[in-house]
Amino acid sequence: MTKMNRETVIAEALSLLDEVGLDAVSTRRLAQRLGVEQPSLYWHFRTKKDLLAAMAQAAMAPLAAEPLPTPDDDWRQWFLENTRSFRRTLLSRRDGARLHAGSTPGDDLDRVRRKMEFLVASGVPERAAQMAMLAASRFTVGSVLEEQADTGSGDAAGPPAGMPVIDHESAFEAGLALILNGLVHCAQMPDASVGG
Repeated sequence: MTKMNRETVIAEALSLLDEVGLDAVSTRRLAQRLGVEQPSLYWHFRTKKDLLAAMAQAAMAPLAAEPLPTPDDDWRQWFLENTRSFRRTLLSRRDGARLHAGSTPGDDLDRVRRKMEFLVASGVPERAAQMAMLAASRFTVGSVLEEQADTGSGDAAGPPAGMPVIDHESAFEAGLALILNGLVHCAQMPDASVGG
């Protein structure tokens, strides 16, 4: 039997996720994997939702470990690389985007605040910075959801006749460039209105 603590449960749950996918992750399966009775998992997580939230936070650890921007960083390059890093982190886990979608940032709120402060200090209007970070985040999750669904479909036949094969990375980069171009425009014209 594995010595069970919260970290062990999360690590095993993420390994299970990578093996079987999000739909097949269950507390019953996880308990079997850990060699314990299912009710003992509730000592660490009251509900499956709590477990999934902890898994989502742990899956984002590589992104959370990256250095925060410094005043010397070019904000445009930083914005691109920050968003690309988020994509890589989501792609590093099977169903990573689905696991992350709808999760709330836990310990990451201070990092988000510091990233926003960096953009504002770099001359980006606060509202534009907020909307661009939100748009980039949602765009990235949506892009990875599509990419992981496409990869996981097992459809060896490919797309229907006449439909091009999607290069997910190129499509992501094109969309990211559009978001950045809009943000650059807002930074150059600080009086420009940014949605609601």
